[in-house]
Amino acid sequence: MEQMPDLSVTTRHALQEAILTPRFYTTDFKAIDALDIDRNGLRDEFEWIREEFERDYNRNHFKRNEEFLANFDDMPVRQLFIEFLERSCTAEFSGCILYAEMVKHLKDPTMRAIFRCMSRDEGRHAGFLNKTMADLNVALDLSVLQKRKKYTYFQPKFIFYTVYLSEKIGYSRYIHIYRHLEKHPENIIHPIFKWFEQWCNDEYRHGEFFSMLMRSQPELLNRPANRRWIRFFLLAVYATMYLNDCRRADFYRALGLDWRTYDQDVIRLCNRIATQVYPETLPVDDPRFFRHLDKAAEYDARANELANRGGTVNQAQAARLRAGIVLRLLATYRLPPLPTREATKWRGLEGFPNYPGPDWRARRVAAAD
Repeated sequence: MEQMPDLSVTTRHALQEAILTPRFYTTDFKAIDALDIDRNGLRDEFEWIREEFERDYNRNHFKRNEEFLANFDDMPVRQLFIEFLERSCTAEFSGCILYAEMVKHLKDPTMRAIFRCMSRDEGRHAGFLNKTMADLNVALDLSVLQKRKKYTYFQPKFIFYTVYLSEKIGYSRYIHIYRHLEKHPENIIHPIFKWFEQWCNDEYRHGEFFSMLMRSQPELLNRPANRRWIRFFLLAVYATMYLNDCRRADFYRALGLDWRTYDQDVIRLCNRIATQVYPETLPVDDPRFFRHLDKAAEYDARANELANRGGTVNQAQAARLRAGIVLRLLATYRLPPLPTREATKWRGLEGFPNYPGPDWRARRVAAAD
C-alpha cells in the first residue's frame, strides 16, 4: 500500500484490505434500477416499509450523555475495543455510501426513499461510533475512506445476499451483547453498549427491506445456482465472524462472554431469521458444522502465530494451515442444507412491526384517530 504519512494510524489500518476486513461495495446500478418490484404484487409491502423508514424511530436515540465523557484510558482491552469500533464504523459507513449511491442511480420513488432512509441510518451509526473513537483520542477520517478505500464490485444479486445477511447478523450480534449486558451490567466496559437495542432494530429493519427485494424477484431464491450462492454467502458471513471473533477472544471475555458460545448463538439466531426468505439454510445443528468451524479457527490461530515468527519454514507451515482452513470450509459447505419448511419459517420478530396486510393504511389512520 502507498505510504500515507498524513493519515492517522487508525485510518491507515481501516484502508487495508484483507479477507476478514470490512469492505466497500459497488454494483450494477442500472440493473437494479431495471428491477420490476410490481410484477409479484409486492408494491404495497414496499410502500409500507417506506413509511416505516420515514417514521425514523431512532431519530432521537443516538444522543451522547455525560457517561461518554469519562476517562477511559485504563479501560480493559482498550485497544481491542478500539478495533471493534473501527471495524463497526467502517462497516456502517460502507452501507451509508452504498445506499447513497442507490439513491443517485435509481428512478423508482419508493426505492429511492427507502435507500435514502437506510443511508441516513447507517451514516448516523457511523457518526456515533466515530465520535466515540474521538473520545478515546482515536482519529478515523471517513472522508478519506470514501475516497481512497478500494471498492469491491458485486453483481446485484450478490449485493442483496450479502447485505441482507450483514444486516441480520448485525442485529443478532448486537442484541445478544445488549441482552447479556442487561443481565450483567458489571461487564459494561463502555456506555455505547447501552445504545445497542434500538440500534440493532435499525439493522433488522434494513434486512426486512432486502427480504422484500429478493421475494420480489423469485429467481434469486429458486434457481438451483442461486441456492448454491445463498449457501456460499451464509457460510462466508458465519465463517468470517467466527475467525474474527476467535482472534479477539479477550474482548468478549472482558464483556463476560465466551466468544465461541456467543458466536454459535448468533449464528443459530441469524440462520433462523434467514428462513423468512431463503429456501434453504445451513445445518448449524449438525455436530460437524461447528466442528469444522472450530478446526478452521484453530488453524487460523496457529497460522497467525507461525507467520508472526517469520522465516521460510514457518511461512510454509502457515500456508499449509490456511489451506486446511479452506478444506474445512469446503467440507462445511458440502454438508446437506436445511430446507425451509412452512412450519419452520421465521415469522418475524416479536413486538417488531410486520407488514399487516393491504389495509395497513386504514389501520394506521384508525389508530391515529
